[in-house]
Amino acid sequence: MPSIRVYEPALCCNTGVCGPDVDQDLVTFTADLDAVQQAGADADRANPASEPQAFAASPAVLAFMNTVGSEGLPLTLVDGATTLTGRYPTRDEMLRWTGLAAREPEIPVGAHVIPLTDDSTGCCGGAGAGCC
Repeated sequence: MPSIRVYEPALCCNTGVCGPDVDQDLVTFTADLDAVQQAGADADRANPASEPQAFAASPAVLAFMNTVGSEGLPLTLVDGATTLTGRYPTRDEMLRWTGLAAREPEIPVGAHVIPLTDDSTGCCGGAGAGCC
């Protein structure tokens, strides 16, 4: 399974979800990352304030920081390749990148699917059928 690493700008704590003015993008991303991890994905985040070694250990991140700088963060790598810059990935994007994209729900054994009818035909064979 592909690994996802999101390199963030410096935050006050490891999630950035603290203090009086919480950024809604961080709240959403924190929840999305947790959901993707719970689904079994190899996904993680790195903050230079608390994990500078994660930035220094990646040649792709070092090249990005030397070229674009911290104003280009967040940076998302999938299996070491730059996939997204300048914003946080969505839950759907991360699930798709890991192959865990939401599938159609399975129908339990013994359940029946009742298709919806087209309103133009009515439930009893059309408006002129006189049954409704």
